[in-house]
Amino acid sequence: MICHLGLGSNLGDRLAHLQSAVACLARHGLRVQAASSVYETSPVGCTVPQPDYLNAAVAIETDLDPHRLVSLLLEIERELGRTRPARNTPRTIDLDLLLVGQTESTDAQAVVPHPRLHERLFVLEPLCDIAGEALHPVLHTPMTALRDQLRASGTERVRLFAPAYSIMRNC
Repeated sequence: MICHLGLGSNLGDRLAHLQSAVACLARHGLRVQAASSVYETSPVGCTVPQPDYLNAAVAIETDLDPHRLVSLLLEIERELGRTRPARNTPRTIDLDLLLVGQTESTDAQAVVPHPRLHERLFVLEPLCDIAGEALHPVLHTPMTALRDQLRASGTERVRLFAPAYSIMRNC
């Protein structure tokens, strides 16, 4: 099955963290099918000032069910030095399960689609690079239309940082 993941980093060598994450996904048997460009984005939902993020998205092929996939993503985050002192704090790496095809699940351990996917330009911009015509499983709206709505609101700052191949270097 094809799944889409969001990647983010705002500590240290942000691009190297994204590259390491993509390499780890492959090492753990997740077959990376496509990668977005890398975008520099302003922090969202943070109560204290923090550095800008680099964000990207990847499409992977896996046989893992959403629960096992989320567990693996958390394991990879820990492997790459992620700590969770509090919600919305700076991080070396953040890996989020965004979509599992057209699957809908409200299970607390593996909610799909990601519950805030449609509210975050920093997620939709890279996701549209690789799955722009995909329909949101709940809203039944193409990702490009959701992205365009958020672009029009102008509340987030998102700019192209690097081409897609830049996060695939270690694969």
